Amino acid sequence: MAANGGREDYRAWGGYLRAAERARRPKPTKFSACPRLVTEVTEGLEELWSPEEIARRLRVDHPDDPMMRVSHETIYQSLYVQGRGELRRELARCLRSGRAKRRPQGRVNARGIIPGMVMISERPAEVEDRAVPGHWEGT
Repeated sequence: MAANGGREDYRAWGGYLRAAERARRPKPTKFSACPRLVTEVTEGLEELWSPEEIARRLRVDHPDDPMMRVSHETIYQSLYVQGRGELRRELARCLRSGRAKRRPQGRVNARGIIPGMVMISERPAEVEDRAVPGHWEGT
């Protein structure tokens, strides 16, 4: 059967209610549902493993248990979002970078920057007389 009842049994209001329920925030985390996962992630951090290494190791150690799989991003979020005060500083010490806050990765704000741009104040003097249409602007 297709999601939300399929073509024959679809009801807009029922679909809306199911979508609203799925979109509710905050969603329960995997860490709140599985204390064994928390223990293994904590042990990995104490051994100074990176969250990427912990996530890969969990996949190898528990290939048939989907509750023991977690992405490195989830580990980072649990450290940076949930940790407060001394707990946050203690957990950040376990990371190789030692950062208490995340550093943005790969986001370059190139908005409004044109490579090789020449300022209007630097245009040649012959452009000011405008004898040739589109003389300077097209280059």
